[in-house]
Amino acid sequence: MKEDKLLISSDFYSVQGEGISTGIPSYFVRLGLCNLQCGMSPKHLAQIKKEQTLVDGEIIVGDLEKEGKATWTCDSISQWAWRGENKPFQYLIDQWKLQGIYDGVRKGNVRVIWTGGEPTMLKHQEAIVNFQEYWDQIDPVKPGVYGKTPYYEIETNGTIVIGDELFELLDQINCSPKLTNSGQPEKKRIVPNAIKRIMEHDNYQFKFVVSTEDDIKEMFKDFIEPLHIPLHRVVIMPGMDSQDQYHERTHFILEMAKKYTLRGMSRLHISAWDKTLNV
Repeated sequence: MKEDKLLISSDFYSVQGEGISTGIPSYFVRLGLCNLQCGMSPKHLAQIKKEQTLVDGEIIVGDLEKEGKATWTCDSISQWAWRGENKPFQYLIDQWKLQGIYDGVRKGNVRVIWTGGEPTMLKHQEAIVNFQEYWDQIDPVKPGVYGKTPYYEIETNGTIVIGDELFELLDQINCSPKLTNSGQPEKKRIVPNAIKRIMEHDNYQFKFVVSTEDDIKEMFKDFIEPLHIPLHRVVIMPGMDSQDQYHERTHFILEMAKKYTLRGMSRLHISAWDKTLNV
């Protein structure tokens, strides 16, 4: 990672399929590397990286999921784990112009979603801030649909404190805290200071991947109750990665939403494109 470039593993124009922004046209910038490996042990990830056995864009089942120590595996490991290239800031601007969405991005009609991997890793934070400064120099921002341009969302696992400069730049924080079903150690996935920092923002949501009702009970015990997260800021969504699970898992989530008075949402992109990434 470099603070004067963006370590991009993939970038693409699509529609947000999860959380409170579902259905909004968005440009996803997937930054490389992550401090967690949900569904997979570091040893196994290192092994497949060394053997180069993972096909680009492949949806995999990690060793922790196979062993019953996790109920799901990160669906973008094949993107961020070792794929990525440090690209100059101008690259994104050129892509938006090439795809005919530059004005939409500038005005906030097309949101920019910083995702990963984990985009709050410190060098990524610096690079995003520096990117905006670069853009301001070559094409100063003007008032747009949302008062300023562009509209920046960030997707984070909530384990790294967001610094002041990036915090002020963000319009929305989408945090997906990890539960035991991710297979990650508690000390790595629960960082109260990082969660509390997110709650200082005017616009945030916590998206929990839920596979069983026990996951919801854990969610309350480890996050909502001790950290005083307002229920209207919580979204539950199903742990699934294929269309053949879509209706059953969506039904489950909506029943849990009724029972626990939470916002239940499915994963719209899976309904539309199944297991395909970056569409």
